[in-house]
Amino acid sequence: MKEQEKRRKYFVEFGVAIAFYLLVLGGAVLLAPQMPDSSWRLPLQLSPIVPIALLIWAIVRGFRRTDEFVRLRSLENIAVAAAVTAGWTVSYGFMETVGFPRLSMFVIWPVMGLAWAGIAGIRRVAG
Repeated sequence: MKEQEKRRKYFVEFGVAIAFYLLVLGGAVLLAPQMPDSSWRLPLQLSPIVPIALLIWAIVRGFRRTDEFVRLRSLENIAVAAAVTAGWTVSYGFMETVGFPRLSMFVIWPVMGLAWAGIAGIRRVAG
């Protein structure tokens, strides 16, 4: 399979998973507040986990389709992004003790994603 075809397959699988996630998330966000005492509220709030699993599946499949060089570069970028994120979260934890606002766990993935994208961009420009 050619690299371009592999990339297209990845983006199709990823795009379908993201669309499904947004649909399910939108439903959960709109419906959950309308059922404060229902036993269905927790399963509804957890329902976006299903498309997240599909998203992980698409990422793993896309990653496995890449050649060894791309895989190694990607893993290096992820490792550095994880280290940057770990450093930031520990630092911010200390800042919370002196009055900075508490942050939701939802902040961590965007920080790691931005670090990952920034590292990949810097490596691409630097050659």
